[in-house]
Amino acid sequence: MTLYQWFILFLAVQIIHYLGTWKLYQAAGRKSWEAAIPVYNAIVLMKIINRPWWWTFLLFIPIVNLIMFPVIWVETMRSFGKNSAFDTFLAIITFGFIIYYFNYSQELHHIKDRSLHPKNPTADFISSILFAIVVATTVHTYVMQPFTIPTSSLEKSLLIGDFLFVSKFHYGARTPTTAVGLPMVHDSIPLTKNKSYLSWPQLPSFRFPGLESIERNDIVVFNWPVDTVYQFRDRSGRRVDKPLDKKSNYVKRCLGIPGDSLAIKNGVVYINGKVLPQHDRQKLQHFYTVEFKDNNLGDFINNYKLTEVRYFYTINRKYWDVPSIKDYLTNGNNNSKLVEVFKDSIQATVSGQLHEEDFKKLEMGVSTKIAYLNLTKELAEEIKKDSRVVSVKYDIAEGSTAIFPHTKPNWSSDNMGPLYIPKAGVTVALNKETLPFYKMIITDYEKNKLEVNGDEIRINGKVAKDYTFKLDYYWMMGDNRHNSEDSRYWGFVPSDHIVGKPVFIWLSLDQNVPWSKALDKIRWERMFTTVGGNGEPVSYFIYFVIVLIGWNGYSFYRKRKKKESA
Repeated sequence: MTLYQWFILFLAVQIIHYLGTWKLYQAAGRKSWEAAIPVYNAIVLMKIINRPWWWTFLLFIPIVNLIMFPVIWVETMRSFGKNSAFDTFLAIITFGFIIYYFNYSQELHHIKDRSLHPKNPTADFISSILFAIVVATTVHTYVMQPFTIPTSSLEKSLLIGDFLFVSKFHYGARTPTTAVGLPMVHDSIPLTKNKSYLSWPQLPSFRFPGLESIERNDIVVFNWPVDTVYQFRDRSGRRVDKPLDKKSNYVKRCLGIPGDSLAIKNGVVYINGKVLPQHDRQKLQHFYTVEFKDNNLGDFINNYKLTEVRYFYTINRKYWDVPSIKDYLTNGNNNSKLVEVFKDSIQATVSGQLHEEDFKKLEMGVSTKIAYLNLTKELAEEIKKDSRVVSVKYDIAEGSTAIFPHTKPNWSSDNMGPLYIPKAGVTVALNKETLPFYKMIITDYEKNKLEVNGDEIRINGKVAKDYTFKLDYYWMMGDNRHNSEDSRYWGFVPSDHIVGKPVFIWLSLDQNVPWSKALDKIRWERMFTTVGGNGEPVSYFIYFVIVLIGWNGYSFYRKRKKKESA
């Protein structure tokens, strides 16, 4: 919906409110015209129903207001003596329009100093739950949001199983665009996996001022810009065009800010022609090809506690040396695409993409003498000194059009650029060479109509030789460089997609340890640690436990003293 459409809807709501309540205002000793003044009428209504004036703000917070409107309908009814369960049912089932009936057909008696305490336990319970949901939703939307690390893209910095608090106010809280949805859930309902929101209507969104700006090397949570998947990790191919605030949440490290020129050379990131220094808590990982003297892979993985391994395969030469079979496995036209690494008189060792059926049919095996291992640079140097190792080789990714902007076959996840990261207000030339970099910005993120006819580019019907950006953009990447789906594959992150800044790990669970070993499953050293900052992370969990024990001890002592004095 446009701002004009929202304005018309707002006026319509005010008219509906006035026509249905003006006599109620009079019966409460107010003027009838007070029911017609937007916002002021809500403040006056709070006085009539004997509720605090700041409830008015809750009526304008998306999602929260869906809870508050029924509460206000019921409270209004009760302020005029309609206290029965049936009256409450009518208020909710008629979306408040039952108030029209009372406004025009009933003799109205306002109860000025009515009791606000629910008259039965059920009503008291519902009231408490609604209040808790309102408070939690407000905090979740504008202050702090819980977040779980689902992938290893920031491994060594943030681990799978880390439970975080993400600050909304560091970069400025963003108002929701989705007007109707379930509180405190994202794009799907837990367990059922059904959609948790309505795509229409959509609210115009803005961002409150933040405490700081995004800087290079900050870890940032954002909405995945190109998200059209039905639900996270869904591989069915079903497409869903989601509202901005319901796109999947991603967490990556910001490497490029608006106005930067970024390039990657042999895995090293350059910003404006200079190597980007690493954050001192940042530990990059890449895949290395490690060859062993003997069949030591299994022991080696256990010794070094490696979690990300890509295997090489072995195939008997009676199959591999058959031209038709070799062509089938190597030409890339099928589900398998392999390359030969080396061979002996009995078998060949190969690597690449392999379909499970081909693996079984051709009686293939997994090599224990060579593997791709995901390592930090420091661990790779340590492994080179291991007597069981023949060689350790850094793997440079090959060029592919899977890399943004999908028109550079020589660009890879290890070698790409330079490219310009758009900044609001900056104008760039538009031509066939530059358009692929900015096409999604023009059409999807900044909502223009783009037409390309030969060499002619039109934006909103006018011939365009250049384009001026409306938003700032960022370049986000994972520290796990060879196992991260990030800006190298889908491009820039618009500023309006920024969700917040991870600030605190309150719990961390090792996904490789079963719950039967609960004490070992919890990573105690990571609990209550900060995400940012310099130096090694420090756990404040023991201090939290000490304060908690102290507070409970003090409360117990105070209660006992009160009981003794009574």
